[in-house]
Amino acid sequence: MLLSTHPNLQACDDFYEALIATHQGLETAQSHALNARLVLLLANHIGHQGTLLHALELARASAGLAPACADPAERGAVTPVAPVHAAA
Repeated sequence: MLLSTHPNLQACDDFYEALIATHQGLETAQSHALNARLVLLLANHIGHQGTLLHALELARASAGLAPACADPAERGAVTPVAPVHAAA
């Protein structure tokens, strides 16, 4: 199952506004934790490992980053870092 990258989100402006509103009043660490929980909830909903790995690859590539190293021994310690967003 491949990840669909075609526009599929209905009322995307409404969703974006709700997403931004969800972050209102949070400190940076709280906002990052919220993003992590949201990603994990959506990943659980998707459930398909191949689709999730494809999403990770696409997200990294769209940020202009090289593919992640597949060998955990070569990666070393990994600390997840959420993107910093502008306060609205």
